Amino acid sequence: MSQDRFSPFLHGHNAPAIGSYVITPSDSADLDEVVRAITIGTAGTLAWQDPNGTVYSTAQLPAGTYAVRAARILATGTTASQITGWV
Repeated sequence: MSQDRFSPFLHGHNAPAIGSYVITPSDSADLDEVVRAITIGTAGTLAWQDPNGTVYSTAQLPAGTYAVRAARILATGTTASQITGWV
């Protein structure tokens, strides 16, 4: 299970990030930490699983930063690349 530094606090996505790391999408491995936002460097689709196990996906997104609380970025359904997670 991913460590979630923010679990004892309100989970506002407007709070500033305190760190970041490169994400490699995987259908089986959780992220090291739950992220509060994701930056994609190359346009594409994004599929993720939240800390409760619910799966979400998007249509084509342009490169940019998106407020997404995710425990896993799925390989299946993700075509975006150069993904950074913000904690």
